[in-house]
Amino acid sequence: MKTGAPTIELAIRRFELSCGATLLVSPRAGAPVFALHTHVRGGHSLDPKGREGLAYLAGALADQGTKKHGEEEIAELLEPAAGSLSGDASGISGHIAGRDWRLLCDLACELLIEADYPEVQFRRQRERLLERLLVERDDPRVRGEQLFRRLVYGDHFLGRSSYGTLESIRRIRRREVLDFQREHWVGERTILAVCGDVEPEEVRALFEKRLERWTRGTPFTPTEARFPERGVRTDVFRAERQQVHVYLGHLGVARADPDYVPLVVMDHVLGTGPGFTNRISMKLRDELGLAYTVNAAIHASAGILPGTFCAYIGTSPKHVTTAIRGFMAEMKRIREEKVGDEELATAKSYLIGSFALGFQRASRRAGFLISMERHKLPTDVLERLPREYAAVTPDDVRRVARKHLHPDACVVAASGAIDPKQLARAVTPE
Repeated sequence: MKTGAPTIELAIRRFELSCGATLLVSPRAGAPVFALHTHVRGGHSLDPKGREGLAYLAGALADQGTKKHGEEEIAELLEPAAGSLSGDASGISGHIAGRDWRLLCDLACELLIEADYPEVQFRRQRERLLERLLVERDDPRVRGEQLFRRLVYGDHFLGRSSYGTLESIRRIRRREVLDFQREHWVGERTILAVCGDVEPEEVRALFEKRLERWTRGTPFTPTEARFPERGVRTDVFRAERQQVHVYLGHLGVARADPDYVPLVVMDHVLGTGPGFTNRISMKLRDELGLAYTVNAAIHASAGILPGTFCAYIGTSPKHVTTAIRGFMAEMKRIREEKVGDEELATAKSYLIGSFALGFQRASRRAGFLISMERHKLPTDVLERLPREYAAVTPDDVRRVARKHLHPDACVVAASGAIDPKQLARAVTPE
């Protein structure tokens, strides 16, 4: 199969800065927008017990003020150049008009090494997060997803929200956020990635100068990952709503899994695309009329650690059993039967044809540089992926489905007007 896909040119220069950080620069002549992403290894895996959300606050509140600039000053500097900076548990990111790339980099370096978390701003932003958590406490879809992750991951940090709970956020004080950032946001744990109309050496010189005083620190050492064994488990969040949110699945794969490419193709046949031509959409949405929103995937959440295979549907209480058994039936079918040539060609054509479109934006490219570094992907991965998608066969799809899909060992979380006994009966084989 010829791919016919446009070639994606992603030039990359890699530098090791004296502070220990890795800098990745992707020059793109004529690009009107400059994008920057930073990734600080560890994220919310470093949250102390009872202080869940600490890493998130360190990133999300970093733009509230530094030793040099207050929150309003930062906004006033960025606004004329249509720039923005924001953060989360993994670091900060932003974009700006290409000509003003130095301003964005200067401010990003300030946030990395001099964020001050002024008390007034800290309290205000913490209250906003608490308001969000109050709303989500009663949101059936959010609660259903949280239950699902807990069923899959147990007590592992992947089973917890990265932005904490009402109880943990209320406990956190400004001093703890400041100490966390000073301890964990260090050069040895940081990847910086930029994309825009720049000269790589100029970018390197700027970051080298701005970060020369940054604490080098020590590399991040992850703890051993332990997860519950796969098996049938269910849980329910009761809410009197017309719709029940159902999450079904199990522990998935890491991005480094050698079966990742055929699993992407399998997902597009089974539950993620293209359009509504995937099997789960056609069966549960079009044929049975159970819902408008329905999907399933195993590749989408694959990271350094295993993600999940997750199938989701929002449906009426009376259709929950039909939906769950429909998911399981399609999982079993793709394991047992070879995918037809035409069906497979449709999925691969969509994947290959849309592939380049995802890399038009500078922000997407900068983010991908981070992924390449974290997952140790080859520098020509963007050239290779379309060819690898095209080479996937019906035998490949069935092989990876048999290996990685476990319809008889799924957890199911449901949120809405459903009884726990009803859910338990729904996952019991007929």
